[in-house]
Amino acid sequence: MENITTWVSENSIDWGVKIAIAIAIFIIGKFIARMVANLAKKAMEKAGTDAMLVSFLGNITYSILIIAVMLAAVDSLGVNVTSLMAILGAAGLAVGLALKDSLSNFASGVMIIIFRPFKIGDYITAGGCSGVVDDIGIFVTLMHTGDNQRIIVPNSAILGGTITNTSALPTRRIDLVIGIGYDDNIGQARDIIMAILQADERILADPEPGVAVAELGDSCINLNVRPWVNSSDYWSVRPYLLEAIKVKLDEAGISIPYPQQDVHMHEVKVG
Repeated sequence: MENITTWVSENSIDWGVKIAIAIAIFIIGKFIARMVANLAKKAMEKAGTDAMLVSFLGNITYSILIIAVMLAAVDSLGVNVTSLMAILGAAGLAVGLALKDSLSNFASGVMIIIFRPFKIGDYITAGGCSGVVDDIGIFVTLMHTGDNQRIIVPNSAILGGTITNTSALPTRRIDLVIGIGYDDNIGQARDIIMAILQADERILADPEPGVAVAELGDSCINLNVRPWVNSSDYWSVRPYLLEAIKVKLDEAGISIPYPQQDVHMHEVKVG
């Protein structure tokens, strides 16, 4: 009985020391991990890295370091870390297979954050949806439409298809097709439209706006009207031009035809 008591007492002291060392390793390691992550964030901020990317990479760095610290603390207890990692790996594989769609969204979120095909505030068409980007999460991207509806799109759906970012470039071209009658003067119509374009300060002089015949349609002559504007002015200039062109052409007596069909009736005498 005395031997058992002595063995328990000695092992208790030994395990107490090991546990104390493991706790010390975890506390000190956690402090160092946080310090390294903060240093990495500051370095990225000084390099001009986007704030969203800085936060994401900083958190990933901290998480990896914490895992390393926990493994070191467990190893100090005499636990076979190799076996433990094998068990965790097998469990991780099972969880990964069960959550493959979520992991796909996670991987896509990482790719979006790293390569940045768009940023918060951009108007994009992606994943079958169009809207302004509100937030880029790890699993989903949040957008809102022009009529203020919330859209939640999985990141894998965005990265797996075509992304159209209409806010990426500073300028955009407005493409309008204006039809005039065959009896109207093309040169006069062109001069009227060009005067409207040149009078609007929001329309850029470089690249120069253009007005040209696009096609001779079935019921009208179609003119391509193509002015350039700042991307932020696109949605305000486009409807203004449509209204202004209609009003000025009407004042000049130039018609904007609509499709018509002539029906000729012939009287047939029977007998």
